[in-house]
Amino acid sequence: MSRGLLGVVDGERTVEGGGFVVTRPFPTRLIDHFDPFLLLDQMGPVEVPPGQAKGAPNHPHRGFETVTYVLDGAFEHKDSAGNHGRLGPGDVQWMTAGDGIVHDEMPAKEILEKGGRMFGFQLWVNLPRRDKRMRPRYQEIPASRIPTAERDGVKARVIAGESLGAKAVIETRTPITYLHLTLAPGARIEQPIPRSHNAFAWVFGGEARVADRVVKPGQAALLAQDGDSVVVSSETGAEVLLLSGEPLREPVARWGPFVMNTREELVEAVHDYQNGRMGRLPGDL
Repeated sequence: MSRGLLGVVDGERTVEGGGFVVTRPFPTRLIDHFDPFLLLDQMGPVEVPPGQAKGAPNHPHRGFETVTYVLDGAFEHKDSAGNHGRLGPGDVQWMTAGDGIVHDEMPAKEILEKGGRMFGFQLWVNLPRRDKRMRPRYQEIPASRIPTAERDGVKARVIAGESLGAKAVIETRTPITYLHLTLAPGARIEQPIPRSHNAFAWVFGGEARVADRVVKPGQAALLAQDGDSVVVSSETGAEVLLLSGEPLREPVARWGPFVMNTREELVEAVHDYQNGRMGRLPGDL
């Protein structure tokens, strides 16, 4: 049986990092999180003039995962463990912050100098209590390795989970599906979703009909937990992120870049960061 809707929410525009604008369906004043998902930010699309690109300078994380998916432009990152990388169009970085890491996410040098189009997403996925203090790790998957399948006017890029016979190469700590669906005009897909998962769809191009409700760009359709699939279609063509995940059903204590289970654990995270126990980037005092 295909799922119905809990409701459709409008994304809210806010400023993040060093001053770049994002649109997010949660967290907002109305929705704190959608277990196991803590945050979804759409960055752009925006044409950045030379010298005006902004990113997220040195900052810590503990207790969750960040998933960065780039559609246009390029980002560079470095962290307190000595890692350094670059994300371009179609690339995905799945960072498990775990016990804690300090990192820097900035537009690539050529974007900083010459400007250009920037467009992408960042998703935060909560970690279960057992994994919140695990050793940090990265999974960086170039666009060429993201499995893609096409059928009946639907193209699915499979970042996590499975769709149209394609299976993701990324390993997740909890069962998750993360799909980028491109629907041609008149196309339709019925995507299986485990009945136990929470699921939502974020529309960022065209208009899509999700569970028989028209959803416009900048809106999220929150799905009810009453079926084992979701129907997504479009009369005009659409771009949609479809996500589902096994809810953790654990207490959520969050403060800025830290997400733990208790207030005491948050205080410990702040003290550990302030005392350098999450490491430091070169040049930090």
